[in-house]
Amino acid sequence: MTISTDKIAYSATNSFSKIIIDFLNNEKDLSNFYFRKNTIPEIEAQITDKQKQNIDRALLVEVLETQYQNLDTTSIVKENISLLKNEKTFTICTAHQPNIFTGHLYFIYKILHIVAICNELKKTLPNFNFVPIYYMGSEDADLAELGEINVDQSTWHWQTKQTGAVGRMYVDDALLQLIQQLENRYYQAPHANEIFGILKQCYTLGNTIQQATLQLVNTLLGKYGVVVLIADNAKLKATMKAVFTNEIENQKSHQAVSETASRFPSQYKQQAFSRPINLFYLKNKIRERIEQKEANTFIVNNTDLTFTKNELITLINSQPELISPNVILRGLYQETILPNIMFIGGGGEIAYWLQLKNVFDMYATPYPILQLRNSFTLGTEKQKEKWQQIGFVINDLFENINDLEKKHVLANSNNSINTDEEKTAINEIYTTILDKTNQIDATLKNHVLALQTKQINKLKALDKKMLKKQKQHFSTALQQIQKIKNDLFPNQQLQERFDNIVPYYANYGAAIFDQILVHSNTVENNFTLLWLIENK
Repeated sequence: MTISTDKIAYSATNSFSKIIIDFLNNEKDLSNFYFRKNTIPEIEAQITDKQKQNIDRALLVEVLETQYQNLDTTSIVKENISLLKNEKTFTICTAHQPNIFTGHLYFIYKILHIVAICNELKKTLPNFNFVPIYYMGSEDADLAELGEINVDQSTWHWQTKQTGAVGRMYVDDALLQLIQQLENRYYQAPHANEIFGILKQCYTLGNTIQQATLQLVNTLLGKYGVVVLIADNAKLKATMKAVFTNEIENQKSHQAVSETASRFPSQYKQQAFSRPINLFYLKNKIRERIEQKEANTFIVNNTDLTFTKNELITLINSQPELISPNVILRGLYQETILPNIMFIGGGGEIAYWLQLKNVFDMYATPYPILQLRNSFTLGTEKQKEKWQQIGFVINDLFENINDLEKKHVLANSNNSINTDEEKTAINEIYTTILDKTNQIDATLKNHVLALQTKQINKLKALDKKMLKKQKQHFSTALQQIQKIKNDLFPNQQLQERFDNIVPYYANYGAAIFDQILVHSNTVENNFTLLWLIENK
């Protein structure tokens, strides 16, 4: 398999928020909400700061070795875990929930992005080691999101009755049936046996979702040295006892985020919303917010559980695994337990990280360099050729179908299919009429303007009818436009935010990962279209 590429600016995709485009363009309005950017001098400065942080590397390695003890992994993963003991080893991290079967395509893209950056940094800064870490957000309780995947433009659901943190849920018969249904759909694909064999090996009855996800990522991407960390761990959470206690006693993180919110530029939508207490209670089938009701009374939302302040602090110190940080504190937890220098995230993640720097400053913890994850669209060389034969350029792919159809008809029709000249003439006539009526009675103005609007609207309606009639003469080309757009933008959104990796692996095999890695950006920020060229 070989691939050709086209790269375009993120701003040209019409798919990324203003805050992300401005972040990429180093707009000064955002400069106070992060610390450093992805350049070698800044990375070296970040390493210097991180070396001063007291990180329990021995504990981190102990936890990782325990999590991997029953897995058959690669020598490079084993070496990377061992390297984390070394004071000259640092991590590049991305985080994601344990969506079943990896969820959306960008799950794969962001992990391979951290691999690419680690490889590049090792070449540039050979005196240091860099380990790609996938930090699993397995405490998320949003089963509606994590328990579904999209294939063939349709959504497939895991029909389970389990509740609580998804990572702690167990593989059940319903999930095994879902795998079988997918296999029935793709059994004829060249690499179907391989990918479904992997899924069945990882998602075994009684295995937890977080363990299955660890095994799946290890099987798919372990050859690149990716280390998976399940942070839902009592020993690791014990390092956060002081932070969790401070959250109960002083609610400092809420103050920090609220201060940021008060000065955050008004042109940007805020992604992170702080609560007075940014902790969840996590046990069995429960992951619910901890709330303070009275000075000495704390409750677990949607349960009958109540604690005094001392009882809750005792719980934090004796059973920290029962506490789960929410989005406000999750990043701080990550940067407390990892020798991390850079965080790779999607647009939404970068947006909420921009609201968290105050929290890191409050706890004297180095705030990581932020890098927008890579974005790809996977297509075939035949689709690209057909698109260009129709008469479009690559950037046109990001326009909506109606605009593309109109553009094609206007470019290829021998007939005029709009009344723009006539509208201009009518507007000129009504300008003259308005001058005349103003000389007689100024109160007639609104009546004249209403007549003008009525005439213009009738012509606009006529334009639509003429366009509709003209489209009938270009039906073949318009069908091709619709097919390519639907294939590359399923459900009218970016492919990476909808599709799952399973069909792509079933058709192209593990080589697809090699190609994505080869074409992964490290510093530059471009949206990349990957055109697969089938070997003849």
